[in-house]
Formats: sequence, structure tokens, C-alpha cells
Amino acid sequence: MNIGYCFTGSFCTFSKSIDVLEELVKSGNSVTPIMSENAYSIDTRFGKAVDIQNRLIQITGNSIIHTIEQAEPIGPKKMFDILVVAPCTGNTLAKLANGVTDTAVTMAVKSHLRNNKPVVIGLSTNDALGAAAKNIGMLLNYKNYYFVPFGMDNCLLKPKSMVCDFSKVRETIELAEKGEEIKQKIY
Repeated sequence: MNIGYCFTGSFCTFSKSIDVLEELVKSGNSVTPIMSENAYSIDTRFGKAVDIQNRLIQITGNSIIHTIEQAEPIGPKKMFDILVVAPCTGNTLAKLANGVTDTAVTMAVKSHLRNNKPVVIGLSTNDALGAAAKNIGMLLNYKNYYFVPFGMDNCLLKPKSMVCDFSKVRETIELAEKGEEIKQKIY
């Protein structure tokens, strides 16, 4: 499978997401990393931007798409079978839900969707049960969007925060490729 794998600014989940990306490559998939401009360029306590870039290139063997201009041909060239956005921040959710195309990731999604192909969303936001809730609801009802199961990551210290279950990204991809939703367990 040809997979576009997008990173947005939830830096604290990058290591989990990179592990998933590495597993996808080891399973024989061709994976191209795509990063929002902030995810691509900001150094954080979770790592230096250049180190993350080098790791993604090393794992995938592909250059990183990190500008709007680089992302625009994704749809016309039918580059990917599926597009994954994991982590997907509340900011990116809002842009996707409202048709805003101002980053490499939002352009990648817009361009990819023109071919009616699946987009997998791996949620990671401190505001999922706040302002981002309406955007999650909107995207859950849009065609071709498939959510990785998600839940609260720390209900006491971060009562509005939710993150996807990164161990379910691969299964969500496999089902989305067939047009099926993953079943979420409610606890």
C-alpha cells in the first residue's frame, strides 16, 4: 500500500506515531512522511526538528512533504492509497472540518480526498471535550474520514484531553482501505 503519513504539532505523541510509521514500513508498505510546517520546524523538549526529520527519512527512504506546494500534487498524481494524520491536533481538526487549507497537511488531505480515498485520523488534542468537540463530530460524519479509537489520556489532570490508541492505527488503516470503520469499545 502507498501511504501518506502526516504529523501535526502534538509533539508529545511523535515517538508513538513514529513507531507506527516504522511498523508500516517493516510490513512492506511504501510510506511518505508529510509534516505541517510547525511539526517540521519546531524544536521541543521531545526532540529537535532536524533529528525527527532525519529519522523519518531514514525509516521511510522518502523525502518529507512539508510545504503546501509539495502537497498539492498528491491528488492529481494519485500518490497514495490512504492518508493518515497521526497525531492530528485540535487545530488541524478545525481546519479539516471547516475546509481551511493553509498547511502541507491540510493541503495533503484536501488533495487526497478529491479521489474519494480514505483519510485516517489519529486524534491528539488537549481540547477534545472542549472547543474541538464540534469539529470531531463534524468529521465523524464526513465521507472518507476514519478515526482511530480514542479516549481520555488523563481525566484528572487534563479533563478535556483525548488521544488515539496508537496500537490501533494499523487496524484502522486496514479497515478504512476496505471502507469499514473500526469498532470502538466503550468503557
